[in-house]
Amino acid sequence: MAGELPFEKPLNELRQKIVELKTLSVEKGIDFSEEIAGLEARCKQLENELYSELTPAQKMHMARHHQRPTSLDYIQTIFTDFLELHGDRLFADDLAIVGGLAKLGGVPVTVIGHQRGKDTRDNIARFFGSPHPEGFRKALRFMEQANKFNRPIITFIDTKGAYPGNTAEERGQSEAIARNLREMAGFGVPIICVVIGEGGSGGALALGVGNRVLMLENAIYSVISPNGAASILWKDASKADQAAEAMKITAKDLLEFGVIEDIIAEPHGGAHKDLEAQAEQIKDKLWKHLQELLPLSREQLIEDRYEKFRKVGQFRIAERQTAQGAHGAAQDEAPGGGAQAAEDPAEHAGETAKAAQ
Repeated sequence: MAGELPFEKPLNELRQKIVELKTLSVEKGIDFSEEIAGLEARCKQLENELYSELTPAQKMHMARHHQRPTSLDYIQTIFTDFLELHGDRLFADDLAIVGGLAKLGGVPVTVIGHQRGKDTRDNIARFFGSPHPEGFRKALRFMEQANKFNRPIITFIDTKGAYPGNTAEERGQSEAIARNLREMAGFGVPIICVVIGEGGSGGALALGVGNRVLMLENAIYSVISPNGAASILWKDASKADQAAEAMKITAKDLLEFGVIEDIIAEPHGGAHKDLEAQAEQIKDKLWKHLQELLPLSREQLIEDRYEKFRKVGQFRIAERQTAQGAHGAAQDEAPGGGAQAAEDPAEHAGETAKAAQ
């Protein structure tokens, strides 16, 4: 079946049996309603079991699904009055980044996102969603304009990472990413970032310095792609599934670590199964968080963003108390004090020795 992921095969086979039975029932005039009802109940149960317990590796494949909605899909569905802007005013118009002016619930905003292609030709034109330096500078130009005119910034993140070729390095890839991080940290407008698919490395982070970072349920966000991690750690990119399990790349893990603030639920089977429903979920979350941020002053927004990222990676070292130390502490807390408790066994031993003599 087109668009089928390997772990979905049992479910799709069951769906195919239901279709065949319904067709046979119509063609032969035989009543299979009881059998069909049983299969549909089993299909519903299997669907709930399958999609409620996806592994990190399965979510990675879901995030990379070729039918998964892109930034433009969401922009055109969620926002009104979208006017796309182009170019970085320095070198070129990188099609791996899209953005412009729009309205969310009547509020003027600037919206920006990574854009993957829909087919091979489109993917080549958009570099498979991996921006060059001019793409990041294009995004920065839009954000500087938003900051100047006091418009909230909303970004959609969906990239394996920044373009890794020589041309990108020659034009200052690392500098472009670093400049975005620095400038986004100091903008005095609300910034909300949504990871809609794959959030990979600096290419994702260049659009990810926000007051709120949200993730779709089956999206992933990591310092390096699982394929890249597997190539470095085990010299074998085919072990990407194993790397995904170890890297804590899922929305659930990142919410627990404080890297993101909210998880946006997806329809069973992933966002590509129902664009309208998924867009409505995203819109509701965007509006909720935007209403929380709009009352804040420019100084408060900058401080809020600084504190958010200052906490990322913080940890506390907990010292494990040894069994001997725990026993000593218990004696110290015993009635009469630890010193007296220590003397009592010795006195008892002396009395026993005298009795033996």
